[in-house]
Amino acid sequence: MGFALVWLVNAVVTLVIWCIIISAILSWLFAFDVINPRNRFVGQVSYFLDTVTRPILRPIQKIVPPLGGIDITPIIALLALQFLSIAFNRTLAPVIMSTLG
Repeated sequence: MGFALVWLVNAVVTLVIWCIIISAILSWLFAFDVINPRNRFVGQVSYFLDTVTRPILRPIQKIVPPLGGIDITPIIALLALQFLSIAFNRTLAPVIMSTLG
């Protein structure tokens, strides 16, 4: 049970990290007119990624303004998620594994 819980936490963090990366790349593709945001599929993917990443990025965007028109909040969020993942795996994961088995 403990192993499954630790795996689930790590899987969710990894999925959120990938969503942030894909959302950033998609925003660059929109900005340079590589893909059409009016395309139905692209619009749905963009809406989904924005819905997933907005709760993570908005609080950081309130603190850190864009630097020269470049939004660095995805980088800060990725670093924070990596830090939390490492901290979880080093501190809480062994406790969860030993107590729940």
